[in-house]
Amino acid sequence: MNSKIFGFLVILLIISIIPTIDAQISFGEKASQKSVEIVINSVGDVHVKHVVSKTDLPKQVELIYGTVSNLSVTNEKGEEKQFSVIGNNAGILIFPSDNNSIVEYDLDHAISKKDNVWTWSFRYLETTSFILPEEADLIFANERPVYLDEKKGITCHGCQMILEYSINEPKIYQNIKWEDKEFLVEIRSHSNIDEFVFDQPTKSITFDVSEKNRFVTTIIPLELLWGPYAVFLDDEKIYFNQYINNGTHVWLNIRPETTGEVTIIGTTVVPEFPIIAPLAIGFLIIVIAPLIRKVNLR
Repeated sequence: MNSKIFGFLVILLIISIIPTIDAQISFGEKASQKSVEIVINSVGDVHVKHVVSKTDLPKQVELIYGTVSNLSVTNEKGEEKQFSVIGNNAGILIFPSDNNSIVEYDLDHAISKKDNVWTWSFRYLETTSFILPEEADLIFANERPVYLDEKKGITCHGCQMILEYSINEPKIYQNIKWEDKEFLVEIRSHSNIDEFVFDQPTKSITFDVSEKNRFVTTIIPLELLWGPYAVFLDDEKIYFNQYINNGTHVWLNIRPETTGEVTIIGTTVVPEFPIIAPLAIGFLIIVIAPLIRKVNLR
């Protein structure tokens, strides 16, 4: 075969097997990962740690997308191991090992801060644990709120999400007096909250938000206002999340697209029913009613 023709065929073959720039570069089998952990501190620094199972063959570990720095691979004793970088830090190739491998690196500028909210558009199709800053007790995954309370973080399976959180989100407290009782309503938001009003006859709470696209979380005593709830912005019904009900309080979260007046309407209000009333009614329907029916049938 003519050497020019042979060379052309080799080049054509190479081009045909090289992935496009958007494809994942692969030089070996995918490694089995025992865990992936991401630690985020209060100023948005990100540190990543992969624990990779021991292997008899070279295996590929895909790194989380971003600007990788301080990349290292060690064994469980902390001893450095050889590895090869794939592409522009898209991944690494781990050589055969009798022990688990620890892959660690920093991700620079992975999280951006806007309007006091830290945001990360994250995608990594391995089970990933996020350790959040201690100051962030309320986070949002694809705008769905997650209250951490005393927990350190969350675990995401086959993870693709928009992660958002605030540090030391302002809290506004409104003390409502009704007859001989007092109720404390808490509102958490980086938006200014004004003109707070509780209206017993209309079973509603209203307040003004002065900034758009800000998370607003309202924590309501159930004895004050019981659900189901409806939420309106300037008389237009809007979507909300009701994500915690601990038996005494409910957490309602919204993210108004414009400024305006927010109205939260419940179905039962103090002193219309004591808090036990809806539960008692349900008990009568589920337990007592069938017994009465049996007696009548006799």
